[in-house]
Amino acid sequence: MERAELEKRNVGENLDALMNLDPRGYGVCRILYAGSRAGMGEPLAMRAAQKLCETVKEKDLVYLLTGFILLPHKEPETDGMVGSLLLARSLVLAFGAKPVIVCPEECVEPVKNCAGVVGLHVYEELNKVKEMPYSIGVFSFTKNPARAKIEAEWLIKEAMPAAVISVEAPGSNILGVYHNAAGQDVSELEAKSDVLWELLREKGVLNIAIGDLGNEIGMGAIAEHIVRYVPFTGPEECICGCKGGILSASGADHIITATCSDWGCYAMMAAIAYLKRDMEILHREELEGEVMRAASRSGLVDMTGSLLPGIDGFNTRMNTGIVSLMRQCTDYAVRYSKNSEHWFGPVLEKGFFREREEHV
Repeated sequence: MERAELEKRNVGENLDALMNLDPRGYGVCRILYAGSRAGMGEPLAMRAAQKLCETVKEKDLVYLLTGFILLPHKEPETDGMVGSLLLARSLVLAFGAKPVIVCPEECVEPVKNCAGVVGLHVYEELNKVKEMPYSIGVFSFTKNPARAKIEAEWLIKEAMPAAVISVEAPGSNILGVYHNAAGQDVSELEAKSDVLWELLREKGVLNIAIGDLGNEIGMGAIAEHIVRYVPFTGPEECICGCKGGILSASGADHIITATCSDWGCYAMMAAIAYLKRDMEILHREELEGEVMRAASRSGLVDMTGSLLPGIDGFNTRMNTGIVSLMRQCTDYAVRYSKNSEHWFGPVLEKGFFREREEHV
């Protein structure tokens, strides 16, 4: 390991730790992180960010799969949607990419309402997205299982992306049933975008799955760990009666697990900002609050069902605090790590990080 790699690794460790802070205290994020970290072998957000930096070029399409419909109101939740909108902004700033949000029909209007808040124009026509600067696309994906493959194949034929990222997007279990966090069958409510996900994976498209429980697209990548340690994921624990559990069957080449999916998304964005040495890629605290408020006013609900601005039960103060810490930790490394230059060589010589890598 060399000096630059040591710094990069420890910035990645900081971001992973922040996205997995556990204010609830019940430990699910820690369980998921242990499994995903073992599977990926290195800091999750930095690993995914590095792959994006190596892959995505100017004007490349990037599909963002998101939008989880919640009971009892049958409205989409903020987690995933807020993060995807802010991620779209980051992808435009970092790469000049063309993000397309793929979501259930209920999310299309909120995307249109919130796109301007993050400084982007929004189009439903993919050709327009390709042509116009500072733009994102939005595509309503079907909830009909019989149409899912048809729509997915059409979308791929129309526009092949350089990468696909799922952010709190529902994934069906091995029996094709979609569950919410409480284990209820919500198959009729959810877009079947995991069909698109699997087709893109088969074609070798860079894929990054971000989740916070196990019922999201891609979490099948650490299925054995999740079934062993996370409740309601095994067949014998299934509440809805399908006997399949809530665990998503779809896998992923790169996964990020966090306390809430948006925090994992922000950590990846902060890692891109670090790698690009441009902190404008990660939004500021004020924009976080603005997007949360715009999302709730557009009908997106917090996990609790409330229309007050919140993400997975965490209010604007908590979320802006997470963004603030991620910005400060990353910006400090970009601007001031040279002030500790005399430490890097001696630390590496002592061998702690080398031994740790060998142990892993």
